[in-house]
Amino acid sequence: VLIQFLPYGRAHTNPPVTAEPQWDRHGTRELAAVSCFDCHSNLTEWPWYTNVAPMSWLVQRDVDEGRDTMNFSTWDRPQPEADGFFQVIEEGEMPPSTYTLIHPSAGLDDAERKELIDGLRATFQTSPPIPGGGEGEEEGE
Repeated sequence: VLIQFLPYGRAHTNPPVTAEPQWDRHGTRELAAVSCFDCHSNLTEWPWYTNVAPMSWLVQRDVDEGRDTMNFSTWDRPQPEADGFFQVIEEGEMPPSTYTLIHPSAGLDDAERKELIDGLRATFQTSPPIPGGGEGEEEGE
């Protein structure tokens, strides 16, 4: 019961969307919204359980990490792990099984996975992510 009084994980914010990619088509954005946006955008939906520790801590950590590595809502800023994004989707690491267990609609079947990857590849060609910004880089490099 006492863990409920620890403040981390309850200051849910959705910062402003500063720029999104120029999506190749609406369907790509829709698949990304359902399967990726809760952690990889500033359009996170915060269900009731995100206010209950320790679940709130886990969700906050996942969202913070997701936004730091790739954020579809800040396309005008560096996307540190954009290069590896396709691989984690292809290998089924994204969306993570811990997320799809609670959000079954976010799961991708093989056809949807291929459609998302193809759409993201096309989107990245016309609206490439800004590289860099990863951990260990010094400011100004």
